[in-house]
Amino acid sequence: MSQLTQLPADADLLNTVERFAREVLAPNADAWDEARGFPRELYAQAAALGLLAMGYEERVGGIPASWTDRLAVNQVLARVSGAGGVLASLFSLNIALPLVQKLASDAVAQEIIPPCLRGERIAALCITEPSGGSDVANLRTTARRDGGDFVIDGEKVFITSGMRADWFTVAVRTGEKGARGVSLIAVPGDVAGLSRSKLEKMGWHASDTAHLRFDGVRVPARYLLGQEDQGFRQIMANFNGERLVLAAGCLGAAQCALDEALDWARQRETFGMRLMQHQVVRHKLADMQMRIQATEHWLAALAQHIDTTGQETPEWVAQVCLLKNQATTTMAFCADAAVQTLGGMGFMRGTKSERIYREVKVNAIGGGTEEIMKELAAKQMGWL
Repeated sequence: MSQLTQLPADADLLNTVERFAREVLAPNADAWDEARGFPRELYAQAAALGLLAMGYEERVGGIPASWTDRLAVNQVLARVSGAGGVLASLFSLNIALPLVQKLASDAVAQEIIPPCLRGERIAALCITEPSGGSDVANLRTTARRDGGDFVIDGEKVFITSGMRADWFTVAVRTGEKGARGVSLIAVPGDVAGLSRSKLEKMGWHASDTAHLRFDGVRVPARYLLGQEDQGFRQIMANFNGERLVLAAGCLGAAQCALDEALDWARQRETFGMRLMQHQVVRHKLADMQMRIQATEHWLAALAQHIDTTGQETPEWVAQVCLLKNQATTTMAFCADAAVQTLGGMGFMRGTKSERIYREVKVNAIGGGTEEIMKELAAKQMGWL
């Protein structure tokens, strides 16, 4: 295998992560795909290595970490395991809990976050609805005040970890139509009136994905995250971190596909010579490497900016959106090229490239579609 990462992360950390991915995730990825899930004990294993706590404040049991380190970890996990579905559910807390850490009272944050970082509880984010995905400003799930509670009615769909989550960070409408009426509420997974239906998908088979229904779900008002009707901007800001992590995962998956194709090309013989001796194959592999390196350096630059300045400027947000598209198209190109290089074996279950090929589209859609990313980037750059 070539160098694991160019992101200047801590070497000991990356060695630990690489070993976990090689010894625990990679050998089980196929079985977990077929089982449509992985053992709950995996959360505790990841927590014991400090992986679930990375990036959170010490006051909630977290381990402060730079974006460079966090993205390098995601990149290595994806590259070594090639198991995007496992990683999506294992780390679903990282799109749900930052909002809790930032907006909840200290008592609520202490109730929710530490058990999740220890791998004892699972957290999920609930934004998307059947009526619309990226159109957050027009969500329809409502929450009305009733004494000291909020009563929630509505539906959420495509929720990662939705079947097993113990806590949900839920976007709801508490006020007028549009962005100004959106709030965020933490909802316990065992609350009355909450039902869940499992969804089957093209890829990410090991990640449980659910359709949730809220039928008169009553939660204490203390679980309101931040100010009422002021949740839209917080949701949009949270997407920036999600998109960076998605980009790192796509980069790792692209590298995984290249590694497998390169290994196959060096061993497989056709027409009296190894595949690597055919110019057309070498050029295909070179094209993969070219896209990977461009994506990797772009990701490193954006991580370094936020680590150094802490400023999410409009230009930086635009770059994150465009990088997300760059990473997903790189993953798509490399997955296709790898399957083509492996030939019949690339079409068979059991190769990482086949699994990665099926996982391309969820990355191009999740966290904001390619079309939405281009539009948002244009707005952030002042083109409109």
